[in-house]
Amino acid sequence: MESEPYEDPAEELLDVVDADDRVVGTARRGEVYAQGLRHRCVFVRARDAQGRTFVHRRTATKLLHPSRYDPFVGGVVGAGEGYDAAALREAEEELGVSGLPAPTPLFSFLYEDPDGHGSWWSRVYEVRCDLPVEPQVSEVAWHAFLTDEELAARLPEWPWVPDGLAAWELLAEREREGR
Repeated sequence: MESEPYEDPAEELLDVVDADDRVVGTARRGEVYAQGLRHRCVFVRARDAQGRTFVHRRTATKLLHPSRYDPFVGGVVGAGEGYDAAALREAEEELGVSGLPAPTPLFSFLYEDPDGHGSWWSRVYEVRCDLPVEPQVSEVAWHAFLTDEELAARLPEWPWVPDGLAAWELLAEREREGR
């Protein structure tokens, strides 16, 4: 059996964008993170047939926020890639499925990292996943589909990725307001 070539995430090319989300250049992910360059990211809320949200703990090898929990699947948008394509790619990769419907875009926001890692334009999506999930072991150390009540109970208890938590709080606010 032939093994897949090792791909270093720090070498992935990303678009660098300005405050208005216009592409101003490209750089490797490691450089983007090291220099705090503004880039693009997607957050996809995956819900099962019962309406539960997929929650996972990131692996200890992640470049940012290792071993923290996240109520979204997602990640960075590659150079030349659109948000919608990145949302579907990331959701299928992290959930370990293929054939998901196109995630529905909900809203965008500019995230400013309080830990000095820069800022990123973020687009939040939602997708229904009725398929059996087999999360990517290089990305996901633990996972479960949680009800809204279970997730709400874990929010103050578990260490969350800060940008995922910010996106979750914005999503919850929009849902309370009926948007």
